[in-house]
Amino acid sequence: MPAGDKKPIRVGLFATCLVDLMRPRVGFAAAKLLEDAGCIVEVPAQTCCGQPAFNSGDRKTSRELAAQAIAAFEAYDYVVLPSGSCAGQVIVHYPELFEGDAAWSPRAKRLAAKTYELTVFLSDILKTAPRARFNGVVTYHDSCSGLRELGIMAQPRKLLGQVEGLSLVEMKDPDVCCGFGGTFCVKYPEVSNKIVEKKTANIAASGATTLLAGDLGCLMNMAGKLSREGATVKVRHIAEVLAGMGDEPAIGESEL
Repeated sequence: MPAGDKKPIRVGLFATCLVDLMRPRVGFAAAKLLEDAGCIVEVPAQTCCGQPAFNSGDRKTSRELAAQAIAAFEAYDYVVLPSGSCAGQVIVHYPELFEGDAAWSPRAKRLAAKTYELTVFLSDILKTAPRARFNGVVTYHDSCSGLRELGIMAQPRKLLGQVEGLSLVEMKDPDVCCGFGGTFCVKYPEVSNKIVEKKTANIAASGATTLLAGDLGCLMNMAGKLSREGATVKVRHIAEVLAGMGDEPAIGESEL
């Protein structure tokens, strides 16, 4: 907790659609990390951040979803998301969506100003270190939205460097797109596949046994390709390792 704070920070956890539907464990890991750091964590009723609609040019729907999120989260001290892309939507694009709207523009800007991606919040705001151990060699993929919209690069590596037993090796071109791009991989599957082929080749060449990133969409895309290629690399969200949940089934593995 930042020095000088006399009461616990109240954090609204924006879990994201993919986490809710495909990998709830990431949300539990994020909540654990925040609670371990002394925060009060709440998960209000929520829906999509609106990014798919925004990226498809549907401003009407993206504004409606943004308004729902603003109303749900504006009472909290901070809003934290375990996703660089969804955090980028709130921080960068919510103010754009309501530019010139006397009623909603100030609310969108206030929410954006107190919203953070999880690793940034842990590293830069709470200045906390994870209390976890992970025995293994990992490599880290820099997801496009987090890196290019929010400048997230040093924070996840700093946190991973504080995990006991963990060894981080950099793959070639960690900052190059994995080919997911949300609806991009659906609209342009052949191009997407070529991009992820290069990414998985770099992952394999790194010698790491575990792949980490901060966006579940990217992780699912890379995990799927690695599986089809017969690779043995395990794929996890960084929050799982930081929260000491790195021994549970990886993405794509059976939960049984």
